[in-house]
Amino acid sequence: MLPFITRRTLGAAVTLLIIAAVTFFLFFAVPADPARLACGKVCPPDLLEQARHNLGLDQPLFAQFVAWLAGIFVGRDYENLDYCPAPCLGYSFVNREPVFETILDRMPVTVSLTIGAAVVFLIFGMATGIIAALRQGKPLDKIASVASLVGASVQIYFIGTLALYVFVYKGQILERPQYLPFTENPIAWASGLALPWVVLAIIFTANYTRMTRSTMVEQLSEDYVRTARAKGMSGRTVVMRFALRGTLTPIITIFGVDLGTLIGGAIITETTFGLQGLGRLSIKAVEDSDLPLLMGTVLVAAGAIVFFNIVVDVLYAFIDPRVRLG
Repeated sequence: MLPFITRRTLGAAVTLLIIAAVTFFLFFAVPADPARLACGKVCPPDLLEQARHNLGLDQPLFAQFVAWLAGIFVGRDYENLDYCPAPCLGYSFVNREPVFETILDRMPVTVSLTIGAAVVFLIFGMATGIIAALRQGKPLDKIASVASLVGASVQIYFIGTLALYVFVYKGQILERPQYLPFTENPIAWASGLALPWVVLAIIFTANYTRMTRSTMVEQLSEDYVRTARAKGMSGRTVVMRFALRGTLTPIITIFGVDLGTLIGGAIITETTFGLQGLGRLSIKAVEDSDLPLLMGTVLVAAGAIVFFNIVVDVLYAFIDPRVRLG
């Protein structure tokens, strides 16, 4: 197990390095000048060159990338700015604030949105899929299949806007979604994110329902399940102890990918509901051609996906005894 985790961790580090390098060098293909954005609309040539020097943009591209990369591990000195301790992701070109602190400030919003939605779509998706598999070919199975197809077809920006109109603006049943720290008021935290949780869960629940149903139907026809039934075990024991365990492997695979993607920033959901998370932050970084902020958000998003993929691979060995990690 330890050699496997070590190899995957080293592979993840190489993957993140490649992603960071590609993002960094592609940034300079954009025609916008970050120094001019930082200097302002009316900027004399001498001030423009000074801004370019202060931002380190007058250095060769490779030297800039190496300096940024080194700052993550050992920190970095900036002219006319405070020392940036490790892990240093640089200072924003626009507001001159530390990128790492900015990401940490937005992270609770995205994590809260992700955790709440994940709990909803995982529980409802798997429960609906299991019921549909046990009632295969019956009306309940057909209803679940149609509902999952509809849920997978709609888009967040459509159903999110519709939900805002019905429950917030027209019906005034709920207040406009907002984020409040969990430590300050858990009830307000949950009520402020309830609508985004449900909307985001509608999209993802469809995938988990279909995946759970198809895998559960396959598992129920396996020899070891029929053997368990022949031994006189109850239907609940057969489903929960044998069939469900084999069903969890593909579910955990897509759950790890979805969780990592959402942690990286649910851009459409955050934009639809006006939540200031990592998704909105990444959009702002692109609009402002803010390289340090863009690099930071990309690295966090990629790191989340890579991390959860490693966790999923490790969990395989504990869930399914047929899986062995070499």
